[in-house]
Amino acid sequence: MTMNRVTLITLGVKDLTRACAYYDAIGWIPETVLENVAFYDMGGAKFGFFPLDMLAAEQGRPVEDLSNGAMTLAQNFNSRLEVDAQFATALAAGATKVTDPVETAWGGYSGYVADPDGHIWEFAHNPFWTLDEEGHIA
Repeated sequence: MTMNRVTLITLGVKDLTRACAYYDAIGWIPETVLENVAFYDMGGAKFGFFPLDMLAAEQGRPVEDLSNGAMTLAQNFNSRLEVDAQFATALAAGATKVTDPVETAWGGYSGYVADPDGHIWEFAHNPFWTLDEEGHIA
């Protein structure tokens, strides 16, 4: 089995209904939504939400400690126009702007938003990566 893989990304959220409503508004399609968990299919991997307090209890950590990990989730698009469109959609759905999309030092184009729970997302166009019809890096 290949070790360079991620099979599940779980975000701790304060309000599961609010988190699902935001991701629905930006075009994500839920696979399973239960009382305390929601999953979205990512073609071979899952993306999920779990209540922050329950995630802290499961990890045996105080809720306050869960905000100490720095990371960015990212979606790549085929053009700058697609980046701008998704950025606008996210803001309209309730995201908070972190940085406007701009040309990057590495030759791409990207901007950052925070979802309603503060999780940072980058929307980017990387001219060095080709995306297939599903949006996966080819």
